[in-house]
Amino acid sequence: MRIGFNLPQFGSHAHHPEGVAEFARRAEEMGADSLWVGDRLLAPLEPEVNYPGTTAFPAEFRAGLDPFAALTVAAVVTTRPLLGSSVLVAPWYAPPLLARSLATIDQLSGGRVIAGLGAGWSPEEFRAVGVPMGERGSRFDECLDALAAYWGTNPVEHHGRFWTTAAGYVDVKPVQRPGPPVYLAAFTPAGMTRVGRRADGFLPAVTPGPFEPTIVTGPMSRIRAAAARAGRDPHELGVILRVNTMAGDSVHGIAEVVLRARDEAAVDHAFVDLTYRDLATSVEHAVDLAGRVLDLVRAR
Repeated sequence: MRIGFNLPQFGSHAHHPEGVAEFARRAEEMGADSLWVGDRLLAPLEPEVNYPGTTAFPAEFRAGLDPFAALTVAAVVTTRPLLGSSVLVAPWYAPPLLARSLATIDQLSGGRVIAGLGAGWSPEEFRAVGVPMGERGSRFDECLDALAAYWGTNPVEHHGRFWTTAAGYVDVKPVQRPGPPVYLAAFTPAGMTRVGRRADGFLPAVTPGPFEPTIVTGPMSRIRAAAARAGRDPHELGVILRVNTMAGDSVHGIAEVVLRARDEAAVDHAFVDLTYRDLATSVEHAVDLAGRVLDLVRAR
């Protein structure tokens, strides 16, 4: 089973950006299989929608390092772990810029990027970037089309409802061909259908507490059915599980969630956000927790 960790990107860690390189190096030395970033712009004072699975907007999202910059740092100080996003909010970005950033990081890392993308959910953040939230689904679909075009063969060309690219040359391509694997987060029937039709895999998440296998198996059943309807092999789709934590969670409890996901939901790749809700108070603390989680999971 592959085990990874979020980079120290949010909350108090954002005020110590040197910790990104330090954690990435030390996580690789301990044998971590992947390193991850998220994508948040602000923490609204009076949110219209709270963070999924909670009744509040986590305070750590008041400060967040740029995900592309954090992944770039991790790319240049490591050689082995996969580098993923969970998730980049695809509708916020012009596809040519998103394609270029991910292709560049894939080049810098020697082909280790996992492009984890989502449709987004915070109305305040959509307004901040000037993108109508009601268009997020259609923009997301078109973004996937445009990424495939930009990462494909020259000449690159795209004509859509929101973006148009005249035929031209884009010679910086991802190392991975035809592009980095694309994993999508999904919470709605339409989102799960999109995963089945278009993605390489699914990015579910679990919040602190006992692990319930149907959090993974239920959506994956619907996703694989959508893949079959689209003429794809349902069993080719992967699952990478995000495990959120919070202050007070025990290392044994975190490891138990990962192990139950492996044994009861056939999850073969999971990553733990040790900085979510202030579980790890420093990079040194995060490194210690990561090492202990790795030891417990790999012992079983």
